[in-house]
Amino acid sequence: MTDPSPSDVALELERLRATVEAGFARIDGSLALLVQRGDQVDRRLADHEARLDNLERARWPLSSVTALTALAAVVVSLIAQYR
Repeated sequence: MTDPSPSDVALELERLRATVEAGFARIDGSLALLVQRGDQVDRRLADHEARLDNLERARWPLSSVTALTALAAVVVSLIAQYR
């Protein structure tokens, strides 16, 4: 077995360096995509939370309106019965 020449070692190291750099670039791009998707999910979650809060605030009058309508129906029926 012969010892590799310094130029062969340098060439192989350069190839290895290029391969590692390409791998890091690919990983960096994938991580950037994941961060972007995470930000989109956070925005959508905040939007859904705001919409849910609005729905919860708008829901309470529904039961009050139902109770008032039922009370008005009872009053009207009592008035109609005693006339």
